[in-house]
Formats: sequence, C-alpha cells, structure tokens
Amino acid sequence: MEYLDHETASATFIDSGGQFVSSQVIRISRNPYCGYERQILSSRERLEEDSLLAALQWQEPDVGPVPFLKSTDPSSSYFVILNSAAFFRVGSQLEVLVHVQDFQRKPKKYGGDYLQARIHSPKLQAGAVGRVVDYQNGFYKVFFTLLWPGQVKVSISLVHPSEGIRVLQYLQEKKPDRVYFKSLFRSGRISETTECNVCLPGSLPLCNFTDLYTGEPWFCFKPKKLPCSSRINHFKGGYLKGLLTATENAFFQSGVNIKMPINSSGPDWVTVIPRNIKETNSLELSQGLGTFPSGYYYKDQWRPRRFKMRQFNDPDNITECLQRKVVYFFGDSTIRQWFEYLTTFVPDLVEFNLGSPKNVGPFLAVDQKHNILLKYRCHGPPIRFTTVFSSDLRYVANELNGIVGGKNTVVAIAVWSHFSTFPLEVYIRRLRNIRRAVVQLLDRSPKTVVVIRTANVQELGPEISLFNSDWYNFQLDTILRKMFSGVGVYLVDAWEMTLAHYLPHKLHPDEVIVKNQVDMFLSFVCPLET
Repeated sequence: MEYLDHETASATFIDSGGQFVSSQVIRISRNPYCGYERQILSSRERLEEDSLLAALQWQEPDVGPVPFLKSTDPSSSYFVILNSAAFFRVGSQLEVLVHVQDFQRKPKKYGGDYLQARIHSPKLQAGAVGRVVDYQNGFYKVFFTLLWPGQVKVSISLVHPSEGIRVLQYLQEKKPDRVYFKSLFRSGRISETTECNVCLPGSLPLCNFTDLYTGEPWFCFKPKKLPCSSRINHFKGGYLKGLLTATENAFFQSGVNIKMPINSSGPDWVTVIPRNIKETNSLELSQGLGTFPSGYYYKDQWRPRRFKMRQFNDPDNITECLQRKVVYFFGDSTIRQWFEYLTTFVPDLVEFNLGSPKNVGPFLAVDQKHNILLKYRCHGPPIRFTTVFSSDLRYVANELNGIVGGKNTVVAIAVWSHFSTFPLEVYIRRLRNIRRAVVQLLDRSPKTVVVIRTANVQELGPEISLFNSDWYNFQLDTILRKMFSGVGVYLVDAWEMTLAHYLPHKLHPDEVIVKNQVDMFLSFVCPLET
C-alpha cells in the first residue's frame, strides 16, 4: 500500500486504494509478535506473507523527529490540475499535481503522507476515486479516469501527515494490545472476569483457547479459583488511554490534520465532453481484471466497470432472486448491515427471534412461502462486540467447513475492522484460514456463490485514528484483495463505494451506499441474463 517513488514505478502494480506498489519481494525484518515468527508456514505461505509485507512497506521518509510546525499542513498545501483549460473526453486520464507544505508555509522535501482523492459532479450525484503516486519529495501525482460527461470537480484530502503515519506504524507493531478484551468465567455462585487477547504476557497462568482446527490463537489470564472450561462469554474490555506524548498528539488534531481538504491553487474542476458514439459501448465492459477505479457513481447508482449491475428497487425482485436459497452472512457489523437491509426492505423475510444479544447475533430470517433462509453470524475473536457467548465464538473457516454448498447456497464474508490494531501477520493468518475453507467449499460445490465485502473508509477523530484509521484498514484491504485474487470469489468494493460517495465517511455507511452494495451482491447471485 506504499506510495511508490518515481524511479521504481516501472516494476509496480496498483493496489486497492490506487496506490502504486512495488512488486519486488524483499524480506522485511519484523518484530516477532507472540509466536508469529514461529508459525509453521509452508514455503509458499512464507513467500506470500513476505511479498504481502513487502508490498505494504510505506515509503517512510528518512528523517529524525519532526516538530509540529515542520509537519504537513493541509491548509497551506495545494494541488494543480494539469491542462485544466483543455476539454477532456469521457474515458481520458486526468492528472493532478499535489504539493505539500508545512505550517511555516515551507515546501516539504519528503513524502509519506496519506492522501485520499476523488472526482465528483454533485448535480449528477456522480463520483469516482483516484490513485496517488508519491514522488518522495513533497510532490504527489493523482491519476483519475474521467467516466462521465459534465463539469467534474477534484477533491484531495490529507488523511494523516507522514509524521502521524510513523506514530500509527509504531502503535501497530509495539502496542497491539491497545484494544483489550475480557471474558467472564462462572461456576455456581463464583464468577471472575479476566483479560484476553491474541497474545498475553506469560508472567501469569493462562487459559489457552487456541482453535484446534485453524490454529487461531486466543488466550485469557486464568481465573484464580475457576477452571478455564468455565468461560461463558467474551466482550470488549476497552481502549488503552494515554498512548501518545504531547508532541505525537499534535499530529492527530480534528480540523487541523486529520481528513482535511487540500485546496486547489487554480481551477478545481474540468469540463468533460461525451465520447463518440462508436466508442461509447466499449468503454463500460472492455476493462481487464485489474480495473482501476473498479466503478463509479452516477445518479447515486454504483456502476461497476467490469459487469452490468442490476437495480433491485422492488422487494419482489429480491424475493425472486433469493427463492429456494440459503444465504450465510459471516463477519463483522458491516456485513450485518446487509442482513438488516434485506430483512427491513423485503417484507416477506421475517426475522426469527433466537433470543440473541442485539447487534451481536446469531440472527436468522425466513421467508417460508418462497423457501428463503438468511443467517448472520459474527467472526471469531478478536471481535469488539459487547457480549458474545462462548458457544457463539466461532471461526468463519470452521463454519464454512460445515456448509455443503451448491447452486442454492450463497456466502457473504466481511472480516476486517476488528483487526486494525494488530500486526498484519494476525490478519494474514485469519484470511489464509478463511481462504483455505473457501477453496475447499468451491472444490466440493463449484456452483456455490461466495462474495467478499472489502473494508471501507470511516469518520476519524484524534482517538479513533489510533485504533481504526483508514490507513490501517487500507493495509488490510490491500491484503484481502491480493489474497483472494484468482480464488473464484466475487468482490463488492466497499472501499471505493464509500470513498467515491458524497456522504460523510462512516464505519457503517448510510442506506443509499448499503443498497448499492447489496444490489451488487445480488447481481453476483442473480446476474443479468446475457
């Protein structure tokens, strides 16, 4: 997910967020985290992990500690549209040069800032994302593909300055316990609560809850009076406070340097004219597999560039699509939103009350007349939910292994948000297990439809940036796309669908965005007859 410098751009590919990434595999020296160095990986898995970690090496400037005044100031930085006076045709490239400056209005001489970029036409409710190249000298270039005619506006924002990114990297490697978890143990009248995590210091006796099938590690401190087998639930303990020094805190200020716009020094828009009639048909569906951007909004409808998405505007269309099907939703609350959207929008889908905790699940919805069954289950720990019963702490890979599959089976998976505080190896291991189970499911039942929802951007403040920054999730998103490419699954690009939209960023996107995600998901399940 690095922004790559100019010289090595030839040996690069483009990742999920449109950053240029080096494809050379270099062995990254990393701190061993809780036995992750001692993982028994096949040579193929080791090579994959090394190449993923190498691709995610952020181009860190080689500078010592930087005072706040010399850090990136979005309000004095600016961008210039190259050839802004020219007329552009739909389908052509637009290039934008960004120059960052510090709070003393001096040009910065190094890169490493995290920028987000989009083009949009508010009157048309149209939008698309751009990709950023870091020249490592205070200049960035942003590339857009112009996908609709009209007046098109450019927006660039600084998500975090490079000085903040260094702090986020430090926290990811050195403070993975900054979100902590707890479990309640109970037997008769005695109950105790202890702390749990992927990794705990070995100074006190531990309960080892490592999963026997996937090898996913999970530990709790052993209760003083009770056996490990008396664990009854799991819940989020909290977030560590006081992680940063005053100097570091200055790099994370709302309204100053978190998700702040960078203004244009000239016009911030261009005029785009339609293509010739001959070219029009070939634009949409002629794109190769690595299409960037993967789609765009037009009149608030998402238009993927690789296939024709259906609009499911009537509940009956959804009922017809899902008739005789079992649909499994596995993962975090961002895929639970799909379950909730469907049960709210389709009157015939009646939720069956299992007595599960609100927002946690498991949940079940049934349409008996049309023989439709919807199930939602959260992924295994780490998960920052309020209270999950021990018996419901199940890993997605193990659940997939219990599914027969077939043409009437649909699986949707979203696993990302709860991994943002851990070293990347933790997420790579989880996806490796899920991928293995997906491959086996598609091997035994090739007609099963498996859809994966990517990560998305969200609102960020000083505190949430330290735990859930887009920069962390951008890394997870890149890993997810690479690990599932060529596996035979469908991807709903929630990252682009949230970044390209005009609505404010939210961890749980608004309904118009969720509708587009669900329509895309259903278009994979019931494609247009071609």
